[in-house]
Amino acid sequence: MKILAGTSKGVFSIEGDQFEQVLESRGVRDLVDIDGRVYAGTGAGVYFSEDHGKTWSDRELAEHEVWQVRGGPDGTVYAGTQPAGLFRLDTNGHWTEISSFTDMPESGEWCIPVEPKLPGRARALVIDAHDAERLWVGVEVGGILRSDDGTESWKFGLPGGNPDLHMMCAHPDDSQVLFASTGYGRLDGVAEMIEGNAGVFRSDDSGATWKYVWQGITPRYSRPMCIDPRSPFSLTVGSAPTAFSNFREQDGAQAMLFRSDDRGESWRSLCDSAHTPSRENIHGLAPDPRHTGGVVVGTDIGEVWTVSDDAKWTMEADGLPPVLAVHPLAN
Repeated sequence: MKILAGTSKGVFSIEGDQFEQVLESRGVRDLVDIDGRVYAGTGAGVYFSEDHGKTWSDRELAEHEVWQVRGGPDGTVYAGTQPAGLFRLDTNGHWTEISSFTDMPESGEWCIPVEPKLPGRARALVIDAHDAERLWVGVEVGGILRSDDGTESWKFGLPGGNPDLHMMCAHPDDSQVLFASTGYGRLDGVAEMIEGNAGVFRSDDSGATWKYVWQGITPRYSRPMCIDPRSPFSLTVGSAPTAFSNFREQDGAQAMLFRSDDRGESWRSLCDSAHTPSRENIHGLAPDPRHTGGVVVGTDIGEVWTVSDDAKWTMEADGLPPVLAVHPLAN
């Protein structure tokens, strides 16, 4: 299996026990295959590859940090950026900003509540697999915006009152079921670090209402998340105590990897003895195309692992820059 790893310094291609850098760029936070084209969302725009990551195009949206790229069932491609914006790729290969998104009344408050404040991020995108007119955008820190008419208009919502959206995904077998991972960020600072203020939420009605499904799980701050496209549609989530947890801390990141096979009603650890908890924080996360329930993991010390459904961790590469995204390619 070939694995593309998005890192703080670019994209690396991993095959066997060898790896090489194939794209130099800062902050590659997203790697996704859309109709045979691999997109890389980076801190300096978006690139794409037509040959499975061997060579890359000149970047587009170069003035923007691109946090996620997703495609719809009609071939439409969207990109979410920081400052929080939404762009659509037209048939001529040009990216057009969706003004209805940034014109939302709430957009003036979106921010990352550090000192000094940073602009909010449109970092999570979901497009209905059966209806290209319906999409959801998660803003860190802002909330979730849903459009049912191809971005002409939007509805605004907060899962459990939480505006700190990290990742979202739809259930592969039921597009009305959505999952969202969240943190403690609030527009006016940081929420109390208690159960309910960070973790995973599920919606069974296309985002109209949300249920907190992270009861009893620690650490609570959840960020990376992926769902297996094969039954039982395993949902995997990486969590850590805070937004800043990392390997440099005295006790390490104290990160964990959890798995649910029943839409978040119950969870089990996907960590082995060496990662319970993990000293390295988990940032990259994607389903392993070779094995149902398996995932590929990237860490903040430049490791890439494959993890089986029975929690066997296998090192695929180390010595990379911090790994922010992973994209496995089945042979």
